[in-house]
Amino acid sequence: MKAWILEKQARIEEKPLKLVELPAPRPKDNEIRIKIYACGICRTDIHIAEGDLPLKKSPLILGHEIVGIVDEIGKEVRNFKLGDRVGAAWLNSACGECKFCLSGKENLCPSAKFTGWDVNGGYAEYATIPGDFAFTLGQSLSFVELAPLMCPGIAGYRAFRLTQIQKGHKLGLYGFGPTASYVLQIARFSGTEVFVVTRSKKGRNTAKESGANWVGSYEDKLPCKLDAGIVFPPAGNLVEFALSQLDSGGRLVLAPVTMTPIAIKDYSHIWMERSIVSLANISRRDGIEFLKIADKINIKTKLEVFDFNELPEILVNAKYGKVNGNAVIRIAE
Repeated sequence: MKAWILEKQARIEEKPLKLVELPAPRPKDNEIRIKIYACGICRTDIHIAEGDLPLKKSPLILGHEIVGIVDEIGKEVRNFKLGDRVGAAWLNSACGECKFCLSGKENLCPSAKFTGWDVNGGYAEYATIPGDFAFTLGQSLSFVELAPLMCPGIAGYRAFRLTQIQKGHKLGLYGFGPTASYVLQIARFSGTEVFVVTRSKKGRNTAKESGANWVGSYEDKLPCKLDAGIVFPPAGNLVEFALSQLDSGGRLVLAPVTMTPIAIKDYSHIWMERSIVSLANISRRDGIEFLKIADKINIKTKLEVFDFNELPEILVNAKYGKVNGNAVIRIAE
């Protein structure tokens, strides 16, 4: 099979990924093999390639927004059959025995393995994943539309869940990119009012078109206090700003993997039982629930589709925000 491998970390501008021919992986007894039709590009892939995250294996196939069809099945797998539409996301496996797994928090499992980091991912023609950690995909969206659901979609849904917001409450979204666009659609479906704050004029226009109840920049005054908020940019200075706009008891979710230093200078902004929680990975529950909603409401976001052979150049463009929405690599027709 054709695959892009990372052997040594380097700046993405140096094109550290190499296109090679490898034997197609064979599934273990508990695994399925996916013939990959498309794989989305995530900022985390760039963090791994450049060394912001440690390289856990070499060579490594990056990519964790995998969609395709089941083309081989291990003898212990019962939940898939050949030809099923299937997706694989960031969480590749968890131990199932630790206190986190047993309490429904497998995303925090210390023995968890992650697709495209601990194990080979989707920048290839085939990939394997334990059958219990793969997702059944609906029929309403194409493979290129489904690929981004595997990371920004599921992660956005988890961020929404973490807010603990209720129907009729008011949710603030700080920054408005692909992940926020998914959250907006989920929130509207759930009966939540959405207030979008972003510097980007393009983002404000998209948020308005997508049905946000209120849209403004950081200089604009919100018309009301919010019950919860989600910060998407990795900018620590936004945390106190967002806290200051929450009502008593409000919860702020920090969605980025990394963030610049956070300082809360005015205690009154976190007083009255306002709280902060970070987003860490995803769980299977997140994926199952989100994909059902996504299929039901025919969820959409902006994306650009590229050829498999263009991957190194597209990673550079993605790093510098030169992609209009989510970047997706088409691997098979």
